[in-house]
Amino acid sequence: MRKTIALLLTLVMAFALVGGSVAHADDLIKVGIINLDPSESGYRQANVKNLTDTFTKENGYDATFVTAPTADKQLEAAKGFITAGVEYILVSAAETTGWDDVLEEAQEAGIKVFLFDRMIDCDPSLYTAAVVSDMRSEGETAVAWLESLKLDEYKILHIQGQLGSAAQIGRSDPLTEKCEAEANWTIVREGTGGDSWDPNEARKIAEAAIDAGEEFNIVYAENDGMADGVVAALDAKGITHGTKGDVIVMGFDCNKWALEKLLAGEWNYDGQCSPFQAGVIDEMIKTLEAGGEIEGLNELNQIISVEKGFDATTITQEDIDTYGL
Repeated sequence: MRKTIALLLTLVMAFALVGGSVAHADDLIKVGIINLDPSESGYRQANVKNLTDTFTKENGYDATFVTAPTADKQLEAAKGFITAGVEYILVSAAETTGWDDVLEEAQEAGIKVFLFDRMIDCDPSLYTAAVVSDMRSEGETAVAWLESLKLDEYKILHIQGQLGSAAQIGRSDPLTEKCEAEANWTIVREGTGGDSWDPNEARKIAEAAIDAGEEFNIVYAENDGMADGVVAALDAKGITHGTKGDVIVMGFDCNKWALEKLLAGEWNYDGQCSPFQAGVIDEMIKTLEAGGEIEGLNELNQIISVEKGFDATTITQEDIDTYGL
């Protein structure tokens, strides 16, 4: 009799545990997250880690992460999430265009879409909110810093990021516009690091310019890794750079190692781009799940990260410790 009771109790407890586990799984918020390749940069690695640390089972999420470095792969992933019936889709878009049909499909399915890191060129009603950097502001801040140097001539080697991405467009356009408006601002050579913002591709562009005898006194590279690739080419050719050199070096993202190069005077400028959007989106989702409304959005349904640019002549170790990725 005791064995029978013990067996019954064991079965009841096991059923309760399984039942509790199933109920817990059902309570998880289903999220599909589409991001770019973390090997792209230190920024992206920090961004991916921020997301994976936030959207966990312990924090109430059943999250699926997809790495998709190109627009076609991202659209395919989004369609897969819609078919799977997730409740939320989070995306850092490889390109700004081509998303309308998928976003409309998600909306019809009752799925809320959050943009992070990068904007999409569409009607703001097609996504719930965007937690992003103002990429154009980053470009304008960098160009304003360059202008403040009051150089006689601006001969610029321009290394672009992934063409068509919000980061590339935002960082490129202010520079292009300035060069079109000012006779002493010239883009000597322009090239891209490709979809992966590849430092080796940046180095090749710099080497080609140097070998062709194209003189430049400014490197405007749209992320730290590509700036480092150009610096490798400069070093190999014996061309000095930094605060006491012949070539001004500019990067973006504020990786800690890049800011250390500023502090050492090897680089001149680095533009901040915050990778930490996950916590803000987490709070928004939890607000919606509780029946509340998201507050603080602008007319484009955005929350904009506040960012700055760092100058080698004024940066401190405290800045590196605080802002370095």
